[in-house]
Amino acid sequence: MPDTSSFDYLLALSQRCRAQISGLPSDRDKVVKSWSGVGFLVGGHYCVTAMDDIAEVLTEPAATRLPGVKSWVRGVANVRGRLLPLIDLTVYLGEVRTTEQRQRRVLVIEKGDIYIGLIVDDVFGMQHFSVDSYRRDSAMSGRSLASYVQGSYLHNDRSWALFRPNQLINDSNFYTVAA
Repeated sequence: MPDTSSFDYLLALSQRCRAQISGLPSDRDKVVKSWSGVGFLVGGHYCVTAMDDIAEVLTEPAATRLPGVKSWVRGVANVRGRLLPLIDLTVYLGEVRTTEQRQRRVLVIEKGDIYIGLIVDDVFGMQHFSVDSYRRDSAMSGRSLASYVQGSYLHNDRSWALFRPNQLINDSNFYTVAA
């Protein structure tokens, strides 16, 4: 014969739980839609890029300098048997570096035949933004970074420029590396 006191206890517990959830939001309109990306710092500017645009994030590896190239080309590094060209994004953009070398990170971009590492001042990991906080305009106008930014997100009174690596790798100036 089943233990009815245990069953009665579970039934009462279920009824109390159902009574408590009545105040929780249930319609889809109350759910805040969000967008997530990888946050980083370049030349004192807070930026974010889509996770799909970044293959991986590395600490800055040792690089072999290349003769006859512009100062923003740091050289090439051997990353797991592949040669990764390293580009100092801060120097390329003509910005002032705001961090020490030990804080710098490399955002690896891999799109088809393109395999490059962008050295940035710092990486903050995943950042989450309300979709409603997106603005098509950005505070980057007039700066060299503006060519590679498509709007911004506002979070905790800070504007995060939406960096588009595709715009960078499609820029012909980016491939003019000879000094």
